[in-house]
Amino acid sequence: MTASHRGEKVVLASNNAGKVREINQLLAQQEIQVIPQSQFDTPEAEETGLTFVENAILKARNAARHSGLPAIADDSGIEVDALNGAPGIYSARFAGPACDDQANNEKLLADLQGVADEDRTARFQCVLVYLRHADDPTPIICQGTWEGRILHAAQGENGFGYDPLFLVPQFGCSSAELTSDQKNSLSHRGQALRQLVAALA
Repeated sequence: MTASHRGEKVVLASNNAGKVREINQLLAQQEIQVIPQSQFDTPEAEETGLTFVENAILKARNAARHSGLPAIADDSGIEVDALNGAPGIYSARFAGPACDDQANNEKLLADLQGVADEDRTARFQCVLVYLRHADDPTPIICQGTWEGRILHAAQGENGFGYDPLFLVPQFGCSSAELTSDQKNSLSHRGQALRQLVAALA
């Protein structure tokens, strides 16, 4: 990464504490300070896109416009093959607009009731977008994919979202049972962020 990016302040288009923590951990070595959009009283962007890419760009433009800073936006979710790719872009609100992680996990388990282990294949997807400013016509777009399977019950206390239900084949445990370093080395978000760091270098 060039010296011009070191010490840079970037707004993160998310109020999700788990995402803020993960992205800060991954960018700390680059000396990029990630500031959540809540510090700028940024209203949530309407996620009207039909893809992770569209929604990430909408969120990044909104955060850059309200903060006056370069922006990073992440749109991510889980795709379950037995559910034809659902919940996908609706992962955060799978159980309804005001739902929490537990409600989303309970709905996913209910929808997969009776589905055999071999048919519970799934993957986390992450699209990260970096905008230099709100009207940047050439956003940097990075994508990471993490393959796994959906467990029959939640396991582990680390992580957030669907982590307790996501079986990591390499370790034979859920994503919520990994250390932060293990998760960052494998995860969809870690992959996308490493691409972004390389693209900004």
